[in-house]
Amino acid sequence: MLRSVLRLFLLVLLALPAPLRAQPPAPLTPAQYQQDFDFFWTTVHDNYCYFDKKQTDWARVRTVYGAQLPGVTSRSQFVRLLENALAELYDNHAGLSTNLPDSRRLLPSGTDAWARFEQGKAVIVAVRAGFGAERVGLRPGMELVAVNGVPIEQALRPLLGRTLKTIDAAAREVALNQALAGTHDQARQLTVRAGGKKRMLYPDQPTAQLENIRYPALLESRQIGTVGYIRIHNSLGNNALVAAFDSALTRLGSTTGLVLDLRETPGGGNTVVARALMGRLLTQEQPYQRHEQPAEEREFGVRRSWLELVAPRPQPYTRPVVVLVGPWTSSMGEGITVGLESMRRATIIGTEMARLNGSIESYRLPNSRFGFNIPTERLYRVDGLPRENFVPAIRPDDTIPGDAGLARALQLLQTAKP
Repeated sequence: MLRSVLRLFLLVLLALPAPLRAQPPAPLTPAQYQQDFDFFWTTVHDNYCYFDKKQTDWARVRTVYGAQLPGVTSRSQFVRLLENALAELYDNHAGLSTNLPDSRRLLPSGTDAWARFEQGKAVIVAVRAGFGAERVGLRPGMELVAVNGVPIEQALRPLLGRTLKTIDAAAREVALNQALAGTHDQARQLTVRAGGKKRMLYPDQPTAQLENIRYPALLESRQIGTVGYIRIHNSLGNNALVAAFDSALTRLGSTTGLVLDLRETPGGGNTVVARALMGRLLTQEQPYQRHEQPAEEREFGVRRSWLELVAPRPQPYTRPVVVLVGPWTSSMGEGITVGLESMRRATIIGTEMARLNGSIESYRLPNSRFGFNIPTERLYRVDGLPRENFVPAIRPDDTIPGDAGLARALQLLQTAKP
């Protein structure tokens, strides 16, 4: 009986006029691609707030990539064109809301190691705990010689912008880490040098862990001696974290100090969650960061800036707090860190954070319908220090085996006055 019903349904469907059947989206016309590109270019031109830090010639971006539009006949080709155009900003806080199978992984959320040029060599400076790079033995201090058999300097060339007035150190570092992160569809082979010997490491085997990141919960919490510990699992954009954090902090309410671990928050988050978390650590309302919107000043000649406040929430935790940070503390994680430090509510231990620029705003292309994000507001510590320039005053001792940051935090809290 069921088979007969299904057969009848299919016959009726086939008998319907073509316009009534489900149809794939019609391909865009050249004029629609042009309209989307113009919208993209103008939006970035008018609203991106860090051009003064860049060597990007944005007017030339319009010329170089606009000239490629006549050859664009598919969505994937257009995505790649916009990816390349946006990469001219070499800004890890700017990106598209879509990608292709062979797109570069996002920084820092899509990488498990960080490198920097030191005395002309590409040196690993941080490795993400619990991921493939650490599992296969990549360690800070190793020299990165090649990626997938391509020497580093050669691997960088296609990742450096075509419109840069000069290739500065910041552009080279972004390109270096894009090469290190790799693409979504290709397993990486990293050639490193350590102790004078070369080694081949395969961080994406047997599985590309970065493509399927799963966390057991929004956070992890436990008591270590008399000290409470809460580690956020990249969930600062999930409003459910507020209840989970409240519950964990209530259970740890009798501890003599708290470690708030933000070292695995590369995906950023939202200010509702951030203010909720900080609010449980305060007893009075305080400003935690300064905003500035340059677009308004460019258009009207009137500077606009303001302080954002955090209000205390019920059952405040009043004991000493240490925040742990690192290269995978990004965006909203950086905001919480700088905010708690500004309000003198926490001691910060760690290395440089992700140093993402400002606060992003999302836009949607009128025809292609996918979005893109760019920083439109500059963010500062309350005293005026740009958020991306903040560096913790206390750095963990890397010679200590195990989790040096946590060890230093526990040592500090165990000697702190209540």
